[in-house]
Amino acid sequence: CSGPRGSSAQRGPHPSAFTPVNGYLNGYLRQETPPSFPGNARRPGPCVPPPPSPPRAPLAPPAGPGPHPAPIPLDFDISSPLTYGTPSSRVEGTPRSSARGTPVRQRPDLGSVRKARQVDLHSDGLAEDTVATEQSLGQKLVIWGTDVNVASCKERFQRFLQRFIDPLDKEDEDIGLDLNEPRYMQRLQEINVVGEPFLNVNCDHLRSFDENLYRQLICYPQEVIPTFDMAANEIFFDRYPDSILEHQIQVRPYNALKTRNMRNLNPEDIDQLITISGMVIRSSQLIPEMQEAFFRCQVCAFTTRVEIDRGRIAEPSVCKNCNTTHSMALIHNRSMFSDKQMIKLQESPEDMPAGQTPHTVALFAHNDLVDKVQPGDRVNVTGIYRAVPIRVNPRVSSVKSVYRTHIDVIHYRKTDSKRLHGVDEETEQKRFTEERVELLKELSKKADIYERLALALAPSIYEHEDIKKGILLQLFGGSRKDFTHTGRGNFRAEINILLCGDPGTSKSQLLQYVYNLVPRGQYTSGKGSSAVGLTAYVMKDPETRQLVLQTGALVLSDNGICCIDEFDKMNESTRSVLHEVMEQQTLSIAKAGIICQLNARTSILAAANPIESQWNPKKTTIENIQLPHTLLSRFDLIFLMLDPRDEAYDRRLARHLVSLYYQTEEKMEEEYMDMAVLRDYIAYARSYVNPRLGEEAGQALIEAYVDMRKIGSGRGMVSAYPRQLESLIRLAEAHAKVRFSDKVETVDVEEAKRLHREALKQSATDPKTGIVDISILTTGMSATARKRKEELAQALRKLIQSKGKAPSLKYQQLLDDLRAQSDIAVTKEMFEEALRALADEDFLTVTGKTVRLL
Repeated sequence: CSGPRGSSAQRGPHPSAFTPVNGYLNGYLRQETPPSFPGNARRPGPCVPPPPSPPRAPLAPPAGPGPHPAPIPLDFDISSPLTYGTPSSRVEGTPRSSARGTPVRQRPDLGSVRKARQVDLHSDGLAEDTVATEQSLGQKLVIWGTDVNVASCKERFQRFLQRFIDPLDKEDEDIGLDLNEPRYMQRLQEINVVGEPFLNVNCDHLRSFDENLYRQLICYPQEVIPTFDMAANEIFFDRYPDSILEHQIQVRPYNALKTRNMRNLNPEDIDQLITISGMVIRSSQLIPEMQEAFFRCQVCAFTTRVEIDRGRIAEPSVCKNCNTTHSMALIHNRSMFSDKQMIKLQESPEDMPAGQTPHTVALFAHNDLVDKVQPGDRVNVTGIYRAVPIRVNPRVSSVKSVYRTHIDVIHYRKTDSKRLHGVDEETEQKRFTEERVELLKELSKKADIYERLALALAPSIYEHEDIKKGILLQLFGGSRKDFTHTGRGNFRAEINILLCGDPGTSKSQLLQYVYNLVPRGQYTSGKGSSAVGLTAYVMKDPETRQLVLQTGALVLSDNGICCIDEFDKMNESTRSVLHEVMEQQTLSIAKAGIICQLNARTSILAAANPIESQWNPKKTTIENIQLPHTLLSRFDLIFLMLDPRDEAYDRRLARHLVSLYYQTEEKMEEEYMDMAVLRDYIAYARSYVNPRLGEEAGQALIEAYVDMRKIGSGRGMVSAYPRQLESLIRLAEAHAKVRFSDKVETVDVEEAKRLHREALKQSATDPKTGIVDISILTTGMSATARKRKEELAQALRKLIQSKGKAPSLKYQQLLDDLRAQSDIAVTKEMFEEALRALADEDFLTVTGKTVRLL
């Protein structure tokens, strides 16, 4: 469409301001002298030329004498298309009544030009001010720069809302809907009941119903979405005239077919509707953005309002009342603002090309979409791709030729149906319909539900039933208890598990499975992680140039699970940050003037390999994996995954692995529980089941703890600490959640005790005596080793005293003498430990190769 030519540009305004268009648009219209348009109208990229129009009826003959029908409007308000010419709907504070009184809220996500000019599709100039029939009017007029005919677009979208049915649709949003009835009419009924004035429209449905309308939506979202708003509101208020809404309905399209990898976005996509996916890594604070400026003349106090136009507000240079130049002052507290938030979205690992670093894109969310997503969430974002110029200098109006891009968000959708559902999602109640809840409760009543759920977890990994049960209880978690108001503090509900053992025993496979299952999971490797990468680091924001806190893996996995592989290869400074997280569930930061405490209510699932590559059964767990005992004692369960080197086991394992390759999908589905049921089961239990300790269960826990302490007391060993009792409580609560029970019972305590005992049998057994000794994990040394060390120090003391009053002794001579009289093999390390013990008692001192008595 080209700009105006000839005498049409000198046309004066028409006296009529409010005119119906084709029976549909009774909008707030304005006639004015049309400005000259640039010859290069906005090109929609690959979306033009539009498909040929269907054959039309002949146009009406030129008007003769007689009454004139309404003239053709050349402008219509598209940034807020629902004003309907009613003064009440433009006044702030209008009471919420019916369609005409429901206030309109502007859409900063569209950012469209205030007035959209309509032109004649079949002529070179603007539509003449001649009389035309409604039929010809509806066929000829399109919005300038597009092929969008408002009346036709609205009519087709209304037809889509009233008629679209997809009985095969199986989306989460469709739960509770009758799939044999018009889907979106049921959605409008929901809006009437719930009162949330937003209609989410699946672009895939629109494409299957009307291909051309879908193309127009993708190419010209700024013009088409307001028309959709208008159509949806007409249907809604015709059907529910007495409905009270906060503001008129806004249509939010999602799931556009033009789903792009964010690194493939290019200038062709500017001002078009796109859908991209990724993970939120940072979100800013709320930013107020001016939508309508209020100006007052300093001379005559005349006031006027100016609306935002593509991010700019044109300040009036002349007062319309007294004609004084540069007398208008902005009054901030009378202006209108909207909420805005900047969000950084990072590319998903599966979308990344080989050898590339993750790509990020900036998003801007407005109004209700502010704070809808948090760092760590994986989302599909539908929005309009924008390009804005960069100023050379803030004080100068000149701009650079390189533009900065961002996306104005229209719709968020949390993704990855393979993962568990989040705890605090708004759609949680919609997801669990009465039928689904009944099914889950029927499952919970089965006697073997615990075993069935454990088998459904990582079915491709052979055996390791107890380890799978431990991870299952970690997924359910305990009951969170907050007693800060009584001064008793906070008790963590998260369960921490460490897997250690021989290489090739599917430790990393289990970690990957859990990471792909939980909604806010993070996966990291010990050698590739730094202390700040796990916690938080301070960086300078490239746009505001201010210091901001960028969160790490532990904070991003808040309310989720952080999987750490190669745990033993972490350096000491990186491991030290885990102490606070694993017990207090918080992360304290004091860097660059930023002092804060972040929540890190995350479960840790870690995997470690032995230092000798093969597990040495003659050494303790701490000697095998070289981890500090202060860290090991914070793990609730420590499992060993050893290679048994047994021919029968090897044959069974090989048969299982081979069967995975030739088994059909149908057979595998028959054997294992449906993954969707497993996800819903865990999500429902985490959201709605909060078991509390009963009297009997409390007594059973006390007995279990006392028994554990008794085992070692006779031999001078410590076989349990209070931390082990807290672990038992958490495991018992998680087992009660598996049964959907609101009360922890004795059976839960028994299973927690059994699982805890199995883990200790493997990880806390003294290799010298074969007895469980919790001291190995809590102090780093078994009671037997401690006793042997004390006995050797006493023997050395007696040996030195037997030498008489010699002031000094030779180091090697003393070692040889001790070896000669000892009935056990004394190593050099044992001898040095005995010397250090005596030196601590101020009995002797070692200088070089000489031992001097004090």
